[in-house]
Amino acid sequence: KMGKRVAVVLAGCGVFDGSEIHEASAVLVHLSRGGATVQMFAPDVDQMHVVDHLKGDPTEEKRNVLVESARLARGDIQDLAQLKVDELDAVIFPGGFGVAKNLCDWAVKGKDCSVHSQVEAALQAFHSAKKPIGLCCISPVLAAKVIPGCEVTVGCDNNDDGRFPDAETAGTIEQLGCKHVSKEVTEAHVDEKNKIVTTCAFMCKAPLHEIFDGVGAMVQEVLKLA
Repeated sequence: KMGKRVAVVLAGCGVFDGSEIHEASAVLVHLSRGGATVQMFAPDVDQMHVVDHLKGDPTEEKRNVLVESARLARGDIQDLAQLKVDELDAVIFPGGFGVAKNLCDWAVKGKDCSVHSQVEAALQAFHSAKKPIGLCCISPVLAAKVIPGCEVTVGCDNNDDGRFPDAETAGTIEQLGCKHVSKEVTEAHVDEKNKIVTTCAFMCKAPLHEIFDGVGAMVQEVLKLA
């Protein structure tokens, strides 16, 4: 049988201002193992800002989200404006702060954020076509903003064990009228009705291989739904 055609939408290159590199790589490895054909996309816009990943501080530099994402895509990437849902079976959004800074402005405005128009259009189009959407780390907030009443996980809704420092994100998602489901880092949650599959990835302080396995669980469920 034909492999599934999956779009992967990137948000730059690097955890603090773009896509989380290990999550993006894990998505691509698991899609490859699942026999999928991948097309990568990113919006042709300036990053909100550029962060020096050694110091952790913003710099005065300007960088473009599509140009930076091309690093992760080994140059094989298209402008998000070119995405055609009828040529694809599923879409996946890796995490990283770029999702909350470049694909929407959650990093600045939280639940009152707006989602980039091309990102919103892509999510709505896949949802309307009943095609699966995979999200990890912070990217489930995109679904929470665009698809009312959906179910997602960003890990745990409390930080009692110290592994979920951003646990309050779960409560914010609930404030948007969506359902947050607590899951372990190696697990994915499937919203069957909306065909949305989520996993917490680096929202959990966990060993890298566990994050890799959780992303794998999400990718497998996306491919099953496709």
